[in-house]
Amino acid sequence: MEDRDALLRHYREMREGLLAAIHGLTDAQMTDPSIDGWSVKDHLAHLALWDDVRASEVTRISAGHDSAWRVTDEQAEAYNAIAFPARRELSLAQVRWELATSRARLVDAIAAATPRGLDPSLYSETGLRSTHEAEHTGWIKRWRGKRGF
Repeated sequence: MEDRDALLRHYREMREGLLAAIHGLTDAQMTDPSIDGWSVKDHLAHLALWDDVRASEVTRISAGHDSAWRVTDEQAEAYNAIAFPARRELSLAQVRWELATSRARLVDAIAAATPRGLDPSLYSETGLRSTHEAEHTGWIKRWRGKRGF
């Protein structure tokens, strides 16, 4: 079983790293789609989407139900392929809001999780303790370095 405090600390630290990686970027830089066709804004929208999925999973599993996200890598890619264009036209302001509120939902779900909800074996590959955000943070940092931002 995951230690609740350690898990909450993990998500805080991941978010601090992401926010540090985007700190000081202008709106134009945030919306420039030059990270393999994605903008920083697109990365943030993507992360918010998966925080929402993870928050719903913690709530669902805590309620005694099974994961609704036991998907293959191909299915996850298909979901991303649908979600990307659906969120691409969101304003930067909305994406910032989505990022903050989806993380708040995840943190609240973890804080309220039952012992069952903290059992990582009950989650799909999206997992309970995800490093997904760190991957995107790394891509943004490398992009900033190459662009001299």
